[in-house]
Amino acid sequence: MKRLHLTLAATVAASSAMAATFRGTDDGRVLTNPDTGLTMHFYSNVPDNYGSKIEPGDDMSWFPGCSICYLRLPWSMLEPEEGVYDWATIDTPAQRWIAKGGQIALRFTCSEDWMYYATPKWVEDAGAKGKHYRIWAGKGPVRTPDGKTLPWDPDFGDAVFLEKLEKFIAAFAARYDGRPEVAFVDIGSYGLWGEGHTFGSSQVPEAKRAVDIPRHIDLWCRYFRRTQLILSDDVDGNANKSGRYPMLDYARSKGVGWRDDSILVEPPPRSWYHADQAERYWRTLPVVLEHEHYAPSKATKAWSAERLVESVELMHASYMSIHGTPKKLLDENREAFAKIARRLGYRFVPLTVTWPDALKVGRNGETFEVSFSFANRGVAPCYRDAYPCLTVKDDKGRIIAVLADSGFNLKGLLPDMDGAGRVPPASHTAKFRLGRFGAPKFPASGMFDVYLSVGEVDGTPVYELPIGESDGHRRYKVGRLQL
Repeated sequence: MKRLHLTLAATVAASSAMAATFRGTDDGRVLTNPDTGLTMHFYSNVPDNYGSKIEPGDDMSWFPGCSICYLRLPWSMLEPEEGVYDWATIDTPAQRWIAKGGQIALRFTCSEDWMYYATPKWVEDAGAKGKHYRIWAGKGPVRTPDGKTLPWDPDFGDAVFLEKLEKFIAAFAARYDGRPEVAFVDIGSYGLWGEGHTFGSSQVPEAKRAVDIPRHIDLWCRYFRRTQLILSDDVDGNANKSGRYPMLDYARSKGVGWRDDSILVEPPPRSWYHADQAERYWRTLPVVLEHEHYAPSKATKAWSAERLVESVELMHASYMSIHGTPKKLLDENREAFAKIARRLGYRFVPLTVTWPDALKVGRNGETFEVSFSFANRGVAPCYRDAYPCLTVKDDKGRIIAVLADSGFNLKGLLPDMDGAGRVPPASHTAKFRLGRFGAPKFPASGMFDVYLSVGEVDGTPVYELPIGESDGHRRYKVGRLQL
């Protein structure tokens, strides 16, 4: 593991004052940061997948990089009676991740091939059109396990269905939209498993899909105005590699991110289908990757730890799934998941920070400069605001001054993935003055500690940095300052 290097180099600045310089080196730790990480499929359509495979109350802190709890359930399990919601099914596992500083991600579905009514039956009883279908199993249609009842798909454009769906989305959004604890929400109301396709279920004609899918996108965008929405690559066809993706283009124009659930479903060379779609997204919107259920992927010889890592790099992913029994998945692929956890999303590394090593404070205190230089060593940008800040503390750990550079936003900083400098680091210099007001209460003199953080525009720390231990609040000691 790389070690942290702190140096205080005295140099002569333009103003003839001496400057202290911190030079950062990535220590290689796995970080826990907002809007990126490994996503544990606590519910993966079938409720027993895969939260039932861990101990009750387990937040999976033992799985490096597992910072997102992903909860994907059929609509009928969340609203078994019209207007009666079972939010506890979501909130119980969610709080385990939230309590440790993680996030959750959500999807509800209207079509499942393992149950009869993913859309609640009361929707059909209210007059919504739909059809029972035979499951497509490759060689031909088959019945569900009891050999009698067939799963039911709604007509995804039916007026009654859309009316009931809208009411549920409105209630769903009222509870979860805009919550910082929610990393993203999938638009999962169309197609089998919420993946936007019907080739294995009710086989909706393409012309009708082209009308209905934008209506679903619009519904979600109407109610989720703050939380990041995500849409499956399969809305334009699960095997479409034509380069023409009108449904996704429409969603992207509305700020909807992208996911690919096909990773390692088939053996190489068809380990995934739509890397070209990811290329349209990752610079401005997040990419979510989901690998096939681990056991089936191994059984079909589609599984490859090396290809899993490659998919993250190639598609600039912010999220990758834990889609199987977690302990077995980690034990058999520990090195691959360690690499992925260190590369997912953004990774801010401060290269240099300079500030004067001595300052005069008070009403006539001098104006001084602080310079920051950062590189992004992840595979994707950070899609939310991120401002660097220096915080000055006294020997009792009390905050004396906060110097937040509101002119330097690291949001969108493109990744310099291999550290070769192909993407130049971002740099900025800001001017400050200490103690201009309230001078009698400002320390008159002494030595003080200087901490670096990245976070909100007001200096509130948000992001972990790979430069050693923090003060417990994501501020990292980088040097000293004499007043």
